[in-house]
Amino acid sequence: MSDESFNWHDFLRRWQEEWVPPADADGEEADGVLGAPGAGEEAIVAAEGRLGLRLPPSYREFLAVSDGWVVEQTAAIHRLGGVADIGWFGDPHDMTSLYEEGLGDDPGAQEVLLAGMWRRALRLETESDMSNALLDPGDLDEDGEWALYVYKGWGGEVPDRYPSFRVYMEAMYAGFHGDRAGSPGFVNATTRAQDAHVESARVLALRGRYEEAVPLLEEARSFGRPGGHVLLDQIRQLLAPGSSPDYGNLAADPRYLPEILPVQALTPAHGEWRLGGDDHWLGMMTARGLSRETLETVLSTMRDGTHRYAPPGPWGRAVAEARESARWGPTDAAWRILREALPLWEAPGPWLIAPIGLLADPVLGALVTPERGREILATPRSGQSGPVPEPVPDLDPPGLVWLTEAVAHQQPFDGFRCVWAEGADPARLPALIGEEGAELSGPVDPRTASWRAPRPHQREGVELWEDRAVVAVGRTDEAWAFAFDGYSHARVGALFRSPAVAASASGRAVAVWCDPWRSSPGDHRGAFHVSVAEHGEELGSFTVRGREIERSGILPEALDPARLFLPEDREGEGERRALRALHTALGLSLPRLALTRSRLRTFTTRSWTRAPREGEGYAYLRFERHRP
Repeated sequence: MSDESFNWHDFLRRWQEEWVPPADADGEEADGVLGAPGAGEEAIVAAEGRLGLRLPPSYREFLAVSDGWVVEQTAAIHRLGGVADIGWFGDPHDMTSLYEEGLGDDPGAQEVLLAGMWRRALRLETESDMSNALLDPGDLDEDGEWALYVYKGWGGEVPDRYPSFRVYMEAMYAGFHGDRAGSPGFVNATTRAQDAHVESARVLALRGRYEEAVPLLEEARSFGRPGGHVLLDQIRQLLAPGSSPDYGNLAADPRYLPEILPVQALTPAHGEWRLGGDDHWLGMMTARGLSRETLETVLSTMRDGTHRYAPPGPWGRAVAEARESARWGPTDAAWRILREALPLWEAPGPWLIAPIGLLADPVLGALVTPERGREILATPRSGQSGPVPEPVPDLDPPGLVWLTEAVAHQQPFDGFRCVWAEGADPARLPALIGEEGAELSGPVDPRTASWRAPRPHQREGVELWEDRAVVAVGRTDEAWAFAFDGYSHARVGALFRSPAVAASASGRAVAVWCDPWRSSPGDHRGAFHVSVAEHGEELGSFTVRGREIERSGILPEALDPARLFLPEDREGEGERRALRALHTALGLSLPRLALTRSRLRTFTTRSWTRAPREGEGYAYLRFERHRP
């Protein structure tokens, strides 16, 4: 760590001049003397002779300036000794054996270093709270610096590692500032410099130069400067949209509340609050100056999917237009609307640097992937200028084959069924193929809607043979309205009735059901069905089960099942070939992002299974366990 600009005299003098005792300081620390006169070269050499090796550069330079130091870190190291105090640690509690037992069969280099550190380390502290400051001569860098470990014996966790003594002291100095950042009158050259860094970082971030802003904010945050953590957390949340930082009192500021408070409600709204449920969260936020009524309203709208991110001005109008597009599925088109309008976003105050309120919108939030979060951050906004980033590529792949492919740690759909109606308004689908009285829900997660849907035996007036699907509704880029079910795991049975005819009242409609082969239970053969109808009449259909093909009517040559499903096919090849043909011949597609991450409207269809006819059997089975 060679840095000729660093000067121990200046650094320690500044620390001494800025130091003020903590509120509960004892008499010795309150005297205000942190260091001691520097040790002479002769004394340092004598200590090295006693220890049997030369001390690392930054520690040696420190001792020449101050022979010891009062660190005064809460619950850790209080005082570092001078040349007469330092000695070998000796591993009095046999930590080496404990760490060697945990190495495993293929340990990393750092794990091996840590396991051996305890017996070879140099102990520096003379006063502490059951903690040790240990310099490790076995963990050194190209400049001859030894790593310093702080082991907090009262906690039992893995020691904190610092690359050198100097890095440790700089961190302790920042911690000293952080402990006193909220104290009245704690203002000095360092606090003013760090606040200036925060302001520079704020402007850089608004100009799209967020990568330059991050190190400034990280340093300011380590010094506890107001705004450092709040600006840094916004950047980090957009880079990892699933994260949920705490923005503190910013949520209660009327200028920021519409952006911040719904984002703060994401965790309690979509999962159990880890520290006592809603009451704890409500109490915590009430203590920050928010009314319980406001909090309960936001939490309720977040849970039921009715929250709307609605900023003012041109940006707000673009948000509304994008939501109208995204709520029916074309999320790439919605993102293009937002991208174009991003420069028009205006910060409502100095502590907001990006439209993070987007993340809390039930429809638009899913559009913000980490890649798009970077695009937001790299786009100049709020009146600032700078280069515009390259647009992030669209996320929805063309066609339908993606339904059979895993993406972003998500397994492919284990079967699906869908109805498309050409040129139709998606809002009309419940009237065309819905059960009696069917209406579109608000935006919901299609998986949740399907999993929680009542089964036939749980619904009055519904026969057990009925197969009513909860479908997500939307529109494709090619202007087909669709009703999609990818979560019910229903099967194409002998009594299957295609909904394509009912969906084709005003034009063409297509129904596809992919029921893949499953090795268990019962070695289900699976099936693939396609039916096409127009103006209330079926034009043609086919169903493939194994090597058996049933067909009727006339379909385009590209959809000839004999050409799509070949005897030599491996598992899934025929289905993928058929899905490609459906896209090529009929222009069918589905929006991946909307169906896998977003919230769409849903409704319940009429049964996809017809009633048994005369002479057809249908059995109801019930299994009960009787204990002997």
